[in-house]
Amino acid sequence: MIGVRRLSAALVVAAAAVSCKQREPDASQIAESGGADSVIDATRDAFAQATPRLTEPHRRQFFVGNSFFNQTWVTAPASVATRDGLGPLFNATSCSTCHFKDGRSRPPEPGGKMETMLLRVSIPPRTSAGNAPLGDPVYGDQIQGRAIPGVPAEADVQVEYDALPGRFSDGASYTLARPRFSLKQLGYGAPAAGLQMSGRVAPALVGLGLLEGVPEAALLELADPDDRDHDGISGRVNRVPDVEKGRIVPGRFGWKAEQPTVRQQSAGAFLGDMGLTSSLFPQENCQKAQAACRSAPNGGAPEVEAHVLDAVALYARSLAVPVRRRPHDPEVIAGEALFRKLGCASCHRPTLRSEPPTDMPELEAQAIHPYTDLLLHDMGDGLSDGRPAFEADGREWRTPPLWGIGLIPKVNQHTRLLHDGRARTLEEAILWHGGEAEQARDRFAELPSDDRDRLRLFLQDL
Repeated sequence: MIGVRRLSAALVVAAAAVSCKQREPDASQIAESGGADSVIDATRDAFAQATPRLTEPHRRQFFVGNSFFNQTWVTAPASVATRDGLGPLFNATSCSTCHFKDGRSRPPEPGGKMETMLLRVSIPPRTSAGNAPLGDPVYGDQIQGRAIPGVPAEADVQVEYDALPGRFSDGASYTLARPRFSLKQLGYGAPAAGLQMSGRVAPALVGLGLLEGVPEAALLELADPDDRDHDGISGRVNRVPDVEKGRIVPGRFGWKAEQPTVRQQSAGAFLGDMGLTSSLFPQENCQKAQAACRSAPNGGAPEVEAHVLDAVALYARSLAVPVRRRPHDPEVIAGEALFRKLGCASCHRPTLRSEPPTDMPELEAQAIHPYTDLLLHDMGDGLSDGRPAFEADGREWRTPPLWGIGLIPKVNQHTRLLHDGRARTLEEAILWHGGEAEQARDRFAELPSDDRDRLRLFLQDL
């Protein structure tokens, strides 16, 4: 999903990040969305390719990271010491369980068990003293539906949908699906009153190293928290803890920009999703009330050794962005013109500039075209989960990058979009936009069907 405060652009598929003083390139100039770090691949493996300019040492580390990303972790103690320590509570046994082929996961069918996405939970008051979400005293901040032998799992998460019918201005009908999450088979009793629940699908991983290389100064230049230019768009930076640096920095990863780096995002997923400790997060993910979890055997301290975390983080940072397939098609070009005219590019900015990190000079300074500003925006009540994340409130979401969105049906065999996968089509994703994006959404709803098709063709080309 995207995050936009009074976003005047309507899409769950983002926009290019350029200074408003710059002239944005047209589609014919940005076929290589990731610049020199793009690859030509439109197969099911389109998201799994390394940036072509990796040095040989980094290429070797890439394949080590790929191995740990895709292989199954096991319960401790085990003969394979570098891959044990799973749980005691967990959602998945490997990174690729949710990021299958380095792509995007989807919600379960109504009434089905949640297996490739997760449920964040928190309770009022809205935030703790450290401005982080306040987890449930029994279940913490994420429901783990699986556990090792001898430890009760926390709960099964199920989702049902309410149908919300509507019509475009030309009379064509549509139906949106609003999710309702529930907890079944509770392993530790009832959660606290007023539990806030928010579903999260796993996003595709392409281009993360390039986004990490966007300078902090560029994010601050794009931000307009007080809407000084009166355009209805007031994107702002989420400020979050950088565990390794020991200070507060801009967040740029996660649905609410709650993580500052790919490495910290990876360590957080190891702990939250698989119950694996690391140097960044050394404490097991067990709550005080979960005695069996707290007394279960572990896989060492830490369970994810430094070289493993390094390799997985480099792997995620090195995944290349697929090139666009039809940037010169007149209908695609017309669709991009509509994207801009509707106001979508105000948040889904087509162009940003990245700078190479000191440890990966291969990711050279260049223009990239992710269609995001990496900022928080108010997306309205329809997408609000009521759940804060540091400085992001329940209505705010980070503008997600749109590059690669057209290949999700090929790579992952589905079309589910937004943070919880509620949107079944690109059109539904746009229609869920509110808040800062309300005007753009309404302009989209007024388009004739031919123009809606052109906009869709453009998004499918990204």
